[in-house]
Amino acid sequence: MKKLLTLVFIFLYIVPSFSQEKDKFFTSLYKDFLKYGTVYGAGGISNSVEASEPTYFLRTNPDGSLYSIPDVVDNTEVFPFDYRYGFGIRKLARFDYERKPRNYYDGREEQLVFYAPTSAFTGLEYQFHYEKERWRGEDFTNYRFFLKHTGKYHIVKLQTREVGKINLNYNSAELRARLPIGKKFSFSAGAIVRGHERAYGYNPIEIWLNETEVINGTEYPVNYWYTLGYEYGYEDIFYTSTDENGNVTQDWCWVDSDGVQVAHSDLAFREKVMPSLMNRFNREAWDLLDPWVEVAPIVGMDFYHYDRNFWLHAYVNYILPAHKYIAGEEEFSYLNRNNWGKGGLIQDSELEQWHDYSAGISLGTKIGKNLGIFIEGEYSKMWDSKLYQTTFGLNYTFK
Repeated sequence: MKKLLTLVFIFLYIVPSFSQEKDKFFTSLYKDFLKYGTVYGAGGISNSVEASEPTYFLRTNPDGSLYSIPDVVDNTEVFPFDYRYGFGIRKLARFDYERKPRNYYDGREEQLVFYAPTSAFTGLEYQFHYEKERWRGEDFTNYRFFLKHTGKYHIVKLQTREVGKINLNYNSAELRARLPIGKKFSFSAGAIVRGHERAYGYNPIEIWLNETEVINGTEYPVNYWYTLGYEYGYEDIFYTSTDENGNVTQDWCWVDSDGVQVAHSDLAFREKVMPSLMNRFNREAWDLLDPWVEVAPIVGMDFYHYDRNFWLHAYVNYILPAHKYIAGEEEFSYLNRNNWGKGGLIQDSELEQWHDYSAGISLGTKIGKNLGIFIEGEYSKMWDSKLYQTTFGLNYTFK
């Protein structure tokens, strides 16, 4: 009997309650997340870059002489067509001066909601975008996952972005308190957590070449530059040559692991082959390191005024020089970027903090009934990277 009553209670009270909560959940999901959102898919195909002029080389018949009539071979590099395709969902508010660039979205729209501390409205905004791209014959994966909630007294922002062809891979999370001052100005302060895979300020090949040892009071390099060639299977062969005037030349010719000559001298090997070997050495060393995650305080300012004849939107984000790494090896972090020298990491060196910031402005005004002037720009500095873009111009409308 007790079991039966229990089942009745569940049926009469809990199930309707669950159903009501479920209805509330889906209503809230639509209102806060999906309403005014856009699901999209887009793609494009275009010509790839073409060489300004063709490149040729001469091929001699193996059965003939070096000085017989050669074949002229077109060696111009040809890339397959460029393309991109992607899909996503977005809900991003535009400021009054921002206009929808087209009658559709393709995921590449850049809006100030990504960068300015505050937004055009209070509430939830997001974009989840994923795409594949081929550019100059190379395939890349790009994505942007962005989530932001702006309230009267708070800002929460999460984002992760990758742009393959410019080697951008960035992750961050922000939590700020927001103080509105009037209707046009706001100040915010809080903390930002950032993750990065790129080893900013750490150059493995430079450190490897700068290792030293002291023998009988004299300092010598531990790793001579040419020994990097040995590390990757190259060999040097000493030779002596005498020209028609009796001048004797001595040098080293370099061959790869297949015995093919790649340089006729040490200088040629250093200038032509070493750059690619140094890049390979760095990539292999960087791949051994775990990604870094650091936290720091952040403050921001946002000013926004708009009417039909004049608008001004200016903002600043400033990450204070109080960075603390919570993941990744601190020895190889950006805090030690200037602490490497001959012999490796300088003993008892102090960790060096740094400033990161971004600032932007959008200004537009009408002069009379016909002439309009606009200026837009942004400048960002993050670790070793400095990014900036500016657009300016005027419009004259005939009436």
